[in-house]
Amino acid sequence: MELAHSLLLNEEALAQITEAKRPVFIFEWLRFLDKVLVAANKTDVKEKQKKLVEQLTGLINSSPGPPTRKLLAKNLAALYSIGDTFTVFQTLDKCNDIIKSKDDTAAYLPTKLAAVACVGAFYEKMGRMLGSSFPETVNNLLKSLKSAESQGRSEILMSLQKVLNGLGGAAASCHRDIYKNARSLLTDRSMAVRCAVAKCLLELQNEAVFMWTAELENVATLCFKALENSNYGVRVAVSKLLGTVMATALIPKQATVMRQNVKRATLEEVLELMATGFLRGGSGFLKSGGEMLKVGGSVNREVRVGVTQAYVVFVTTLGGQWLERNFATFLSHVLDLVSHPRATQTHVEAVYSRRCVSFILRATVGSLLGEKAQIAAVKDICQAIGKQMKAVEAVVNDANSENKSGAADVAASQHVMVCALQELGSLVQSLNATASPLIQEPSIGLLETVTSVLLHPSMAARLAAAWCLRCVAVALPFQLTPFLDRCAERLNNLKTSPEAVSGYSFAMAALLGGVHQCPLGIPHAKGKMVVSIAEDLLRTAAQNSRLSLQRTQAGWLLLGALMTLGPSVVRYHLPKMLLLWRNVFPRSLKELEAEKARGDSFTWQVTLEGRAGALCAMRSFVAHCPELLTEDVIRKLMTPIECAMTMMSHIPSVIKAHGAHLKASAAMVRLRLYDILALLPPKTYEGSFNALLRELVAEFTLTDNSANTTTSLLRSLCHYDDSVLLGSWLQETDHKSIEDQLQPNSASGSGALEHDPSSIYLRIPAGEAVPGPLPLGVSVIDASVALFGVVFPHVSYKHRLQMLDHFAECVKQAKGVRQQAVQLNIFTAVLSALKGLAENKSTLGPEEVRKSALTLVMGALDNPNPILRCAAGEALGRMAQVVGEASFIARMAQYSFDKLKSARDVVSRTGHSLALGCLHRYVGGIGSGQHLKTSVSILLALAQDGTSPEVQTWSLHSLALIVDSSGPMYRGYVEPTLSLVLTLLLTVPPSHTEVHQCLGRCLGAIITTVGPELQGNGATISTIRSSCLVGCAITQDHSDSLVQAAAISCLQQLHMFAPRHVNLSSLVPSLCVHLCSSHLLLRRAAVACLRQLAQREAAEVCEYAMSLAKNAGDKENSGININPFAPGAGSRRDAHSRHQGVNITETGLEGVLFGMLDRETDRKLCSDIHDTLGHMLSSLAVENLSHWLMLCKDVLAASSDMSTAAPLGGGKDEESEKKDEMDDDTMFTTLGEEDKSKPSVAPRWATRVFAADCLCRVIMLCENANKAHFDLALARSARLKNPKNDFLVLHLSDLIRMAFMAATDHSNQLRMAGLQALEDIIKKFALVPEPEFPGHVILEQYQANVGAALRPAFSQDTPSDITAKACQVCSAWIGSGVVSDLNDLRRVHNLLVSSLDKVQAGKGSSSQLYRESATTMEKLAVLKAWAEVYVVAMKIKKEAETKPKRVLKSTEEDEDDFGTVDELPPDSLITLVQPELPALSRLWLAALKDYALLTLPAEFATQLPPDGGAFYTPETIDTARLHYRNSWAPILHAVALWLNSTGFNASESTEESAAAMPNSQKRATAMMLNQTPGTPPTAKSLPEINKDRMHLILGVSIQFLCSPRPEEPVEHVTSCLQALHTLLDSPCARIHIAEDQLLGVELLSVLHRLLLTWDPPSVQLLVTGVVQQIMKMILKRKKILLL
Repeated sequence: MELAHSLLLNEEALAQITEAKRPVFIFEWLRFLDKVLVAANKTDVKEKQKKLVEQLTGLINSSPGPPTRKLLAKNLAALYSIGDTFTVFQTLDKCNDIIKSKDDTAAYLPTKLAAVACVGAFYEKMGRMLGSSFPETVNNLLKSLKSAESQGRSEILMSLQKVLNGLGGAAASCHRDIYKNARSLLTDRSMAVRCAVAKCLLELQNEAVFMWTAELENVATLCFKALENSNYGVRVAVSKLLGTVMATALIPKQATVMRQNVKRATLEEVLELMATGFLRGGSGFLKSGGEMLKVGGSVNREVRVGVTQAYVVFVTTLGGQWLERNFATFLSHVLDLVSHPRATQTHVEAVYSRRCVSFILRATVGSLLGEKAQIAAVKDICQAIGKQMKAVEAVVNDANSENKSGAADVAASQHVMVCALQELGSLVQSLNATASPLIQEPSIGLLETVTSVLLHPSMAARLAAAWCLRCVAVALPFQLTPFLDRCAERLNNLKTSPEAVSGYSFAMAALLGGVHQCPLGIPHAKGKMVVSIAEDLLRTAAQNSRLSLQRTQAGWLLLGALMTLGPSVVRYHLPKMLLLWRNVFPRSLKELEAEKARGDSFTWQVTLEGRAGALCAMRSFVAHCPELLTEDVIRKLMTPIECAMTMMSHIPSVIKAHGAHLKASAAMVRLRLYDILALLPPKTYEGSFNALLRELVAEFTLTDNSANTTTSLLRSLCHYDDSVLLGSWLQETDHKSIEDQLQPNSASGSGALEHDPSSIYLRIPAGEAVPGPLPLGVSVIDASVALFGVVFPHVSYKHRLQMLDHFAECVKQAKGVRQQAVQLNIFTAVLSALKGLAENKSTLGPEEVRKSALTLVMGALDNPNPILRCAAGEALGRMAQVVGEASFIARMAQYSFDKLKSARDVVSRTGHSLALGCLHRYVGGIGSGQHLKTSVSILLALAQDGTSPEVQTWSLHSLALIVDSSGPMYRGYVEPTLSLVLTLLLTVPPSHTEVHQCLGRCLGAIITTVGPELQGNGATISTIRSSCLVGCAITQDHSDSLVQAAAISCLQQLHMFAPRHVNLSSLVPSLCVHLCSSHLLLRRAAVACLRQLAQREAAEVCEYAMSLAKNAGDKENSGININPFAPGAGSRRDAHSRHQGVNITETGLEGVLFGMLDRETDRKLCSDIHDTLGHMLSSLAVENLSHWLMLCKDVLAASSDMSTAAPLGGGKDEESEKKDEMDDDTMFTTLGEEDKSKPSVAPRWATRVFAADCLCRVIMLCENANKAHFDLALARSARLKNPKNDFLVLHLSDLIRMAFMAATDHSNQLRMAGLQALEDIIKKFALVPEPEFPGHVILEQYQANVGAALRPAFSQDTPSDITAKACQVCSAWIGSGVVSDLNDLRRVHNLLVSSLDKVQAGKGSSSQLYRESATTMEKLAVLKAWAEVYVVAMKIKKEAETKPKRVLKSTEEDEDDFGTVDELPPDSLITLVQPELPALSRLWLAALKDYALLTLPAEFATQLPPDGGAFYTPETIDTARLHYRNSWAPILHAVALWLNSTGFNASESTEESAAAMPNSQKRATAMMLNQTPGTPPTAKSLPEINKDRMHLILGVSIQFLCSPRPEEPVEHVTSCLQALHTLLDSPCARIHIAEDQLLGVELLSVLHRLLLTWDPPSVQLLVTGVVQQIMKMILKRKKILLL
């Protein structure tokens, strides 16, 4: 390969190598040339230009493959643009002659295609220089377009696109010809050609005005037609064309408008055109005037999905500001789509249309609008909902509504409601606490609007409203409890309205389901409230037949939702629940038999719904409270469950008697039953296996079901890696939620809340925005398949055989479409069963069972349906895994070998090649080693079958599986495999993207197999390595995003094994470009790779990324956009190049990544971005402080725009400076661009929280770096020596400003992060002296800021966790000693005093919004803060007492400045604490007693006071423990200091404390002192009280020091030891311990252990100090005894 690295092609070397290796050699030379031409000296190039042109044009005739022709064309064009252009017309003529040639043979095709590629490249590079020759070229291309086959058509269209791009407006004379010739190909049968036409027309519309004026309607019709029967790639390309043309028609580009007098389309016209596609599909058009023809015929789904994407492109092209201005119009248009009868012909179609409309709203409003604009959008949506609701109420109240149209309007309005409410919920949830003004502003009436929909006649609308309320409550947790109360109250008041019962119970259930997302929870009493409401509903259900159904459903729904609150709540209601469950079902078989004969169809419906509800609540209980599932409880649950199983067999006769409308209710009962059984251990119901399996098998073999319903689980049971065969990678695109509906599985993408109301309280599956349970028919089959997998491993072999035989029989009996459906279901069940066997480590069974299973599976390997073949391969692998016998595996492999040798049809060749891959995948390298050679040779042969891309795809995929599973055993086959992979990469047409994806997979697998060897320098390894690099280069340059993603992961592997050989200077810029790709998988791959690179070489990565910004000046058209204000599309032209342009500005790659955090919603992607930024920060922040702090500051500054808090001055002038920097270019490009040059969206709250965390990390990193970061004098002197030096202390004002902005934001998470940053700053900078004012510290000047940042956290409506954090910051500030003037300290001190009053108010006083443990947290935080302040105050006092007194002399000049407050009077801080001490000491002791009780082992649980402690309630004991664990240590230290200072003389003056305490607390304190409440306390003597206190302190200390958990902060250990030291200072304690020798011994042994296990010197010094105290005490005691 090295020989290929020369400016001229080394023809001697080329002649010497074998024929097979020549294409690789030539490609390698072209790659080298591509890099070197740009950098080479112009004179060198000109010298050799003649020879080079000869060599390159010679290659055109050597039939080069696709990647080679692309590079060849690029190099020729580059050569002419760098060297002389004398011969360019000659070369162009040569190419034109080749294109004109009449030779149509397959062998000559590559030469023609290479000539076409060269023509395109010439015009793209040199454009108007070739101007005079272009009409001939274009005509030539168009002529050959007519007769070309599909590969030629794609290539010619791509060339035409380049010609248009290069010539711009100059090619106007040819525009119409190109348009006429290209448009007919938009409906070509080859998908690659359709994509190429769409891209060509997209380029054309930049200049061809007629496309978006006179031809606008025709372009739209063409696009709709092109979307029919399209694939994903075509939908993306065509929707981009359609959306862009529509946007241009609305707001044409300035330049073209100036040239011609253009009539602009109105927004109505454009939207009307798009709507026709959405509602009508491709064929035919609406009559003029837009009236809809009332004819049947369903809308084409592909067209609808494509148009949906086009709407998003349309709005994105127009930009966020346009959307902001026109949002109301756009919203009403989009909502009208879904209320149109054509969009909602069937229920499933309606759900699909809703999905599409929700997608349009999410993709535009969710990502293009900033937080302010989103709040405005919420208001608009509220108005739209209100308007709809008024219309609905009018129809409902119009009692004599005979008019049919009214009823139709109500039915249509439900879909509008669902879309509007879902978007409203999503918006509020993404805004989080930033949305709080929306709730507080009565004029918007958000809550009234949403709750009014709870009374909508349609269930779908009521559920959507309930879901929206849940979103609001999760975003604003302080609303959760008031919402619940309001719904409960309305439910009670409107008990007689069926809609109200249903709607408000949905809302309550949804709110209860949201509690787990709110860390502070809800008060415990709400659980009791829910149970009593539910009981009442179930009890009164029978009283009024009009309400029976709703009340029954509502009651059980609420109980199911209650279970999500977890064991701590449910424990109290369990006995009642068990009773309710028992009563729903008949007690005995006799009763069961008897009820068959009773009842009418209505009572049966209510009964069945009730039983389904009960089972659903049970399932929720089992899922959410596993801790409560004792054997006894399971036994009690089994009674109703067994009864339900028996009832199943009676249902068919009941349905026969009372009508088919009971089928749905019966199916619901079965669904709930299967669901709960799947969660219980199978042993508990093994007695009922026979009956159960009969039901399950009948369910999924469709025995009693005339519809051909298929399960939705098959894709998820197949292996994730097989996505390339199933096309399920669509799940990983940004369009997942709408592309789902085009998947061949029935019901995929048709999920909707109304299919299963219970999903409103369940947790949402990851990656979904709204729960979407599938239709009942599908859900039942899914549940039966899942349960079959759970039960199968526990069934006897005899029954397994019977079932497998029965499956084969079922498949045989069914015909046509039904057979496919039955087979799909059976295969999913078999896979589920095999998976269950593998997980249980059990075997399949004896020979006959295996044989039966094998027959079933082998039959499907030849099935024409690819998903069935895929499932069969997977099942075969799983069988090999569970049988695990070599002979069985050999037999299966041999069968496939024989088939593959003889079969000629595509189906069996694909099926059996996958079977080989799956066998290796599940048995691993060792188990299938002896078949490796045969498998590989067969698959390598199949992969060369150029006639069928499908066979190539499947065989290469299997090959990749084998390489993966064989590991080192594959080493011998690496060379032949690699050479095949390279050959295919160089020859397979790029339009066969699946083949290229599989080639990428094979390449990655080979790199992993060779592994660390790749670093070696041997000849073979070098060849392997360079082959891998060539392979990566080819795949990197492919046009398909998935292939590029595969290339990136290959390079990532290579970088892991052989980092020196991966060229970062070219890799990093290409990754940066991919960050703006429109394909999610490509963005993911790019970020994952950057994350790995940043771990090792962060500095290089950032440097190369910046080089991209520097070079971008030369490449205007590369789509790299460096205008610092542009949102990624600086000019409309850029927006159409393949990527939106990566916007790297002076903030570098870091800035781009921060920007991505605002746009991306994919979890994996965001977490990788966080990690990448984290790695960069760790490596670079200390060296480059200003840059990183500036980054964080820019992100955080967004919060000061949003919040009411004013920034700390100095913000305005910077902004205006930035504006002046805008140079002339940017001024011009923005003309007529509707001022789109502002950054797209201000950073959202989650990004700001991340920036605040980064700030804390920077402080931590500096702490470990250099002392000068925290020493102003040192920093200044170092800065003088070298101005480049940068230190944290020089940025203190910025740090404070950022912490302040964060701490005063709307968003609670950001406030937490801001307070944390503030605390870090205080702790790190408290002692840094101010060099200019000796005796002062630098933080003093920021007192006002600190006070202002803390004040809002103590307001009445602040959540407890923020107040608790703020208390911590207060104590850090007061204790830091920064502030010397008492009056200044008072500001912060008063905050603590006010919160102490709150603590003294006792348990039940405040109106409660959150769980009781939140109050516990807040109160303990206050006590801890006071304790810390007291500890510091005593320390200062002690130091002052030990210092010699000196008189304060005040010199004259001092007088003016400070007076005599210069030094703290020794007891100043203590004077602030003193007044509060009587109350504090009592509360501290109470808290310590609580802590002591809570740390008792579990077996003493009965000894805990039944009413709870001073600060916790018994119900929230588990969460309370954590809060006590965080705060006991400083409290212990403070109590010891207080006892020591008072000399143990403070008795508990009961009267004082009684006056200060409310009743509940008196009771609790009485309990603690072991008195029965109500009796007058028997006064203990002072020594007894002291003894109790001593035992408390010693007990807590010894218990903790016995075994401090390793994760305990070291401060706890030191506090505890200091407390002991202080305690032992007082004579009283010494006497006590000396009297009780055991205590001393115990203490010494604990301390000895601590000395051995804790390393920090501070701990060890303290231990020795305490031991000294004990020794002194013992010696003293001895002296006394001796005397």
